[in-house]
Amino acid sequence: MHAKLTLNFPTLPPHKIFSLGKDFQLLWSTTNGGHVSISHQSRPSKSIWSTIPGHAFISAAMVDTEVEESRGSFVFKDRYVHLFCGDQTVEDIALISPSDDDFVSGYMGFDRMKTTNPEFAESPAIIIRGHIFSNRKKKKRRQCSASYCVLFDQKNSNQVGFRVEIGPPKFELYQHHKVPGKHRRLRRYRKRKLGSGWFFTRAKGSVRATPSEEEQKALNVGEGRGAEFNRVFLSYASEENERFFGFGEQFSHMDFKGKRVPIFVQEQGIGRGDQPISFAANLVSYRAGGDWSTTYAPSPFYMTSKMRSLYLEGYNYSVFDLTQHDKVQLQVHGNTVEGRILHGNSPLEIIQHFTEAIGRPPELPEWMISGAVVGMQGGTQTVRSIWDKLMTYKVPISAFWLQDWVGQRETLIGSQLWWNWEVDTTRYPGWQQLVNDLSTDHIKLMAYCNPCLALMDEKPNKRRNLFEEAKELGILVKDKHGEPYMVPNTAFEVGMLDLTHPLTSRWFKQILQEMVDEGVRGWMADFGEGLPLDAVLYSGEDPVSAHNKYPELWAQINREFVDEWKSRRAVKEGEDPEQEESLVFFMRAGFRDSPKWGMLFWEGDQMVSWQTNDGIKSCVVGLLSGGLSGFAFNHSDIGGYCTVNLPFIKYRRSEELLLRWMELNAFTVVFRTHEGNKPSCNSQFYSNDKTLSHFARMAKVYKAWKFYRIQLVKEGAEKGLPICRHLFLHYPDDERVQSLSYQQFLVGSEILVVPVLDKGKKNVKAYFPVGETCIWRHIWTGQQYHKQGSEAFVEAPIGNPAVFVKVGSTVGDIFLKNLRNLDIL
Repeated sequence: MHAKLTLNFPTLPPHKIFSLGKDFQLLWSTTNGGHVSISHQSRPSKSIWSTIPGHAFISAAMVDTEVEESRGSFVFKDRYVHLFCGDQTVEDIALISPSDDDFVSGYMGFDRMKTTNPEFAESPAIIIRGHIFSNRKKKKRRQCSASYCVLFDQKNSNQVGFRVEIGPPKFELYQHHKVPGKHRRLRRYRKRKLGSGWFFTRAKGSVRATPSEEEQKALNVGEGRGAEFNRVFLSYASEENERFFGFGEQFSHMDFKGKRVPIFVQEQGIGRGDQPISFAANLVSYRAGGDWSTTYAPSPFYMTSKMRSLYLEGYNYSVFDLTQHDKVQLQVHGNTVEGRILHGNSPLEIIQHFTEAIGRPPELPEWMISGAVVGMQGGTQTVRSIWDKLMTYKVPISAFWLQDWVGQRETLIGSQLWWNWEVDTTRYPGWQQLVNDLSTDHIKLMAYCNPCLALMDEKPNKRRNLFEEAKELGILVKDKHGEPYMVPNTAFEVGMLDLTHPLTSRWFKQILQEMVDEGVRGWMADFGEGLPLDAVLYSGEDPVSAHNKYPELWAQINREFVDEWKSRRAVKEGEDPEQEESLVFFMRAGFRDSPKWGMLFWEGDQMVSWQTNDGIKSCVVGLLSGGLSGFAFNHSDIGGYCTVNLPFIKYRRSEELLLRWMELNAFTVVFRTHEGNKPSCNSQFYSNDKTLSHFARMAKVYKAWKFYRIQLVKEGAEKGLPICRHLFLHYPDDERVQSLSYQQFLVGSEILVVPVLDKGKKNVKAYFPVGETCIWRHIWTGQQYHKQGSEAFVEAPIGNPAVFVKVGSTVGDIFLKNLRNLDIL
């Protein structure tokens, strides 16, 4: 049911168009109960945002929420609604400017917006104000009202900012009721071993469950002084056939119409709804299986098939409710909502406008995208042995990525890394000689780190104890008792760096400098998604909103170090350092502004399976949804990561899956292998002649379009456009394209890839979109496909994935020429 909108007719014009800054306009009309519509001056008849006539667009509530947390997995549950004000009045709409001090002074939050927007003085804003009310028909619930203010202002030529503020509730009728407290209750879960590797979970405790006596007294005085709303809802119109894309890196869906999308950084889970693994994972550890909505890198941003786009600013937990055919409802945990409405005539324009505001990544070093990044473990001799094999097969190599450079230890669940970020010279003797020898062949060494530190008491050959150093400096996240918050991670606990502490950044940059001094030229900056919601931070900020910001801060420290290292090198040498010596890091956790700080992303820990929600198919969806959300440079582990080897449930990487994943990743920005969490259970690129030959072939295919990759990386840095693209970006009017998810994708605009993503398949169904007039050519057979909007079954045996280029395309011609020169075609 839509809540009611009431108009104050004596003070409102029946119909008026307001100039909103220089480039937008806002239409107010009392027709059909009243509504607001915003459009760009270039297309005044095209609404980019509008409310539903006669229905409330602002509402607020006071709610108790329980948050369940288990090892980086979170779920928010509303337990009791104390107040809900859903009906709304509109009492005034006015055009204002900062110079009108008398008029401005009465509006909540306006001064804050004025100071954060230097150009505001030249752009008049629009304020809508009125009241929201609880439903007066519900006699048993406390009746209340509150004032609200909505401000729209132009941010730039393609964005309108909006801010919603809700005043304190004013109670009109007192009934016996539960007293609103801190509104949040946190339940944490631990796992308990039952035997044979199986666990069950039990609630360990809760915090913020009830208000103190002082809080209860304050809330019952006068008109509810001390109480405030902690939910704000913004509702507006949508069309029934409108498709919604984006929301960050999502793994199960491309179109979110009809779904309720939570935006919160967390572990993606094991299986994410694919069975039976999700059921088994949840038995082992509470919520370990995740679901379709769990992701490392969400973003409160979308674009639609009707060229409408919006994103939220800030870091509060939010939900985009798209379950009703004619409405979008944003729910934000807080008492304000702030964001931007974007104008763009195409998906490509919208991405450019969005990333112009949030930031874009720098160009990747050329060495990183020149050949295979070989993920290895095992020590110096193992690396040298595999290197010899790869040279025999003439594999183009960019780097060896050595996750276990810090050493390994045996735990209850197997071999795990020592989280103490320095080279383990016992596992890697002759490290510097290895660095030098690889460098002779223009091969880099890459390493691993994360923002957590393990206890080092039992490590025999450590040079430093980083946990103790960080503890002494006071830069670890603390618990409510002021002690380092020990966060459970599989078989051991770790301390987590407090990235809000002013000493943390400098200290960790020294760690990174030592890594680089030891020859490391790139690293995985892992984790970032697990800040506990009852942590105590140096900044004193709410850990729930800090949780979404944490991965951005983690990226920022790494990025600042890379930039500072580059600047120091330039000063030392008197010129910019060569691309061959540039640093790079890649990470999995992120939020809205992560593209500004991150250099490169990877999709995290997918299953070694063919499944939809957490296998090879989900990697394609993650690439494309992330690409629509500003994550321009992204890739996955070749073959997946998560192996399960339980007595009755086994997920092992098959040779066929590995070969098909190589074919898929040969067309992503980085071609990187990973042995997985249980290497001995998986087929590896070095397993036999077949896997090595195929790896060499696909690495050469990857090399053959390097020239285009360099061009696309430059375009990504300048415009925010992704390397791997959903066809919607270039064919937005083709309805068939809008329904595609993992079936096929574009590399830039010139290469069409239709990967094999099912076991035993030897052909695929390719769709050739409606749009520009072009002929698609199959790269292996030369067969041409002329008809737009047509489908064709295409043979795709292992080694010859279904890939097409445009006839007459310079990119296509050079790609084919390079394939022939490499003896691939």
